[in-house]
Amino acid sequence: MDPHAPHTEPVPRVGVVVVGHDDAAHVTAAVRSALAQGPVVGEVVAVDDCSTDDSAELLTRLAASEPRVRVVRRRVDSGGCGSPRNTGLDRVTSPYVMFLDSGDLLPPGAADALLRAATDAGAEVAGGLCVRREVTAGEVQKEGHSARAPRGHEGREVPWEAGLYAMRAVYESPAQRPRLVHDTLCVNKLYRTDFLRDHGIRFPEGRFRYGDFVFSARVLAAGPRIALVPNRVYVRHVRGCADRMPSAPDRAGIADWRARTEASRAAYEILLAAGRKELAREARAKFLEHELRMYACELESHDVHHRRAWWTLTRAYLAEYDATDWEHRPTAPGCLVGRVVLASPEPRDLPRIRALASRPARLLPPYAHTPDGTPAWSADLPRITLEPLLTRPVRLLPLTVDAELRPRARTALLRLRLHELYGRVAQAGPEALEVEWRCRATGRAVGPRTTVGLGAPTGGGGSAGVFWSAEVTLRWAAFAFRRMPAGGARVWDLRLRVRFRGGAYREVTAQTRAGAELPRRCAVVGARHAVVLMEPYSTHSGALALRVVPGPRGVMSVVRDVLRRLLHCHSRPQAH
Repeated sequence: MDPHAPHTEPVPRVGVVVVGHDDAAHVTAAVRSALAQGPVVGEVVAVDDCSTDDSAELLTRLAASEPRVRVVRRRVDSGGCGSPRNTGLDRVTSPYVMFLDSGDLLPPGAADALLRAATDAGAEVAGGLCVRREVTAGEVQKEGHSARAPRGHEGREVPWEAGLYAMRAVYESPAQRPRLVHDTLCVNKLYRTDFLRDHGIRFPEGRFRYGDFVFSARVLAAGPRIALVPNRVYVRHVRGCADRMPSAPDRAGIADWRARTEASRAAYEILLAAGRKELAREARAKFLEHELRMYACELESHDVHHRRAWWTLTRAYLAEYDATDWEHRPTAPGCLVGRVVLASPEPRDLPRIRALASRPARLLPPYAHTPDGTPAWSADLPRITLEPLLTRPVRLLPLTVDAELRPRARTALLRLRLHELYGRVAQAGPEALEVEWRCRATGRAVGPRTTVGLGAPTGGGGSAGVFWSAEVTLRWAAFAFRRMPAGGARVWDLRLRVRFRGGAYREVTAQTRAGAELPRRCAVVGARHAVVLMEPYSTHSGALALRVVPGPRGVMSVVRDVLRRLLHCHSRPQAH
């Protein structure tokens, strides 16, 4: 595109299909975000999937004042998002089409950026960056008709597959960038309508979870030319309320995991049947690195029946992998987790699996060797060798740092230990730890990073092995005086960077130290003499974090905790 060419208004060439079910609180905001794309969007097909709330009425009222909106109401609830998307696709008359879920938004300029990328490159598909934004139930009504974050929540947005969209790129075929398989979303892309229709590319009908997996595989199997842009083109909302959202299914039940494996299998078979062997292999690698790691992180929190069912189902699916699949990325954490699951008929080593599946990955001690000295997963699973770790770059090693927090009146002592990993840590020469507490909601740090030196290694015996130690003083006031959300809490994650000789470094999180109890909640007088509750806790992946609750909620939490302990003491039977 010539940067000196005169700017011309885009012609209306894009149709946006908006689907929703019982989502009256958000569906009109989604449609308005599509209309706000400007004249490039010539039509918005709003498909109501047999809602029982006011969704259809609100859409009809909006269509009466906006000629670009057409409302299609399905008479039978499909139970998913595939059927209404297909319904909308059948109604679209524009040469290009996009998809939008009722609870989400298109940021300004998204359709124009994707259309220009597609037309400039002559591409059948154009994709951009999708970001995930958490929105609490109380903020739903504040969103209005804009794709901007609610006031006070302009902080961190988590990008999806950011590496794919770091810069503009055009691929003649998906085979040029196998990583495209990892982006299974359909909503952050624009498609040439006749390309989808000519190849019969549609979503699975009915109650098919993760239909995006199948749809995306069908798109890639057809071998389109693909253009990518670094623009934010989709804002996916995850709300703290019980909305029925296709983009945020419940992962608690085993049925959800079964649906994930079935959709992943279907995507693999579609790519393989089309002769896209490299993409099919990448689809299996994606399952290990995304699906398996995400669910394995949460496995320990489920009951024994769920664990066994999950383990059996996963082993059956992984048994379909061949040697080439396992050799594709042998040191990847998901691959190692998968090999452990496949090697054991019963759930085992769940704390280690959880740590290895977390991001960044951690391989917890103790570390075992085979009789010939080869690194292995454990003494009773020596056939799962970890020899590739001996040559893996230090910046990618699954290093473990554990933490112990000892509170005082106004401060706390944070003790950190960096564990040796088959001699690789000593070989790299650890010099220092950079310590930072980062707000989960905004991504902002409490203050500048604290750097502490690492001395000579200690240990050598027992389960702890060899480790390097450091201590950091944590001042409660640094958190108590931070601006807090009204009536809400802030969560601060501990982030570490291990610095090695020669400038190499590794970003890690801190595992709560095995056998060490986290301190109880403690109240701190913060800004303007307000009480702030500080609560250290272990995340679902085992990392140390700090929850800070301000004002009356903090006071009530302290009171309830004291009363609970008193009642427990009085109800305890007296010794004779």
